[in-house]
Amino acid sequence: MLSDTLTNELQRYAIGPRIKTLRLKKKLGLVQLGAHTGLSSAMLSKIERGQLFPTLPTLLRIAMVFGVGLDHFFMPDKDKPLVAVVRKDERIRLPAPPGGEPPAWLFESLDYPVTDRQMEAFYAEFPTDAPPSEPHRHGCAEFIYVLSGRLVVDVDGEVRVLDAGDAMYFDSSVPHSYRREGTVVCTSLVVTMP
Repeated sequence: MLSDTLTNELQRYAIGPRIKTLRLKKKLGLVQLGAHTGLSSAMLSKIERGQLFPTLPTLLRIAMVFGVGLDHFFMPDKDKPLVAVVRKDERIRLPAPPGGEPPAWLFESLDYPVTDRQMEAFYAEFPTDAPPSEPHRHGCAEFIYVLSGRLVVDVDGEVRVLDAGDAMYFDSSVPHSYRREGTVVCTSLVVTMP
């Protein structure tokens, strides 16, 4: 049984409707497609209606009939503008660094459904027992907007203190680290450029 999050992510690819579109373009019925693939028409119908998600070998059988690669079913529809919604209850909270006890911060990706992202957006929480993060570097730019609490950001040895409502943009290719200050949890939005 798949979780709601996994089911929603699989439905986002619209594999079933893409198969149906290919089948109708070739003017094939479900029985005919079944004869070509070795799959039952009942199974193909469930796949097309999104009631069943095909395994990769099953999807490959279907793709071969239509002369398309597996990537056809996973590439964004170029006729539609890119839109991705991430619901609050669908996000997964991860510690940074992984396995750190306690972690320096916890983060949730705000744009995980988007492939080939031009930026990455996160909700970050710095708990009251969080140690300062280790200096790290990545990408070319980072933007932080503090939602609550106080965050101390060290960028290449220069320290900046940010309070709720403050924002900061900096070159993230140089060593930088974070530290919550005060007695309350600090939360922020973080956007990075790869």
